[in-house]
Amino acid sequence: MEERNYLLIVLGMSLMSYLPRVVPALFISKVKLSPFMLRFLDLIPYCALSALVFPGIFYSVPGHMQAAAGGTAAALLSAIFKLPLALTVVISVATVLLMLYTGF
Repeated sequence: MEERNYLLIVLGMSLMSYLPRVVPALFISKVKLSPFMLRFLDLIPYCALSALVFPGIFYSVPGHMQAAAGGTAAALLSAIFKLPLALTVVISVATVLLMLYTGF
């Protein structure tokens, strides 16, 4: 293929990727959304991230479901107490290691 064809393909693909994002934004900017709907839309990224991360918990420590559950519980408790993210990760990893080395 010629270089010009590649450029046209990339431009066309860019346009087709851009339009579905911009067109709804143009229409929704004129619509007044309820506070409930705004809150709902704000929570979608968290739900999507949870749906992607949560299944990985079951496979994070192969053969040691209790250690994975312990690390998850430690991370959840750390998050509930609003500890910094780095500390939450350290606590969770330390919990898993402690459970593995103590035989839980």
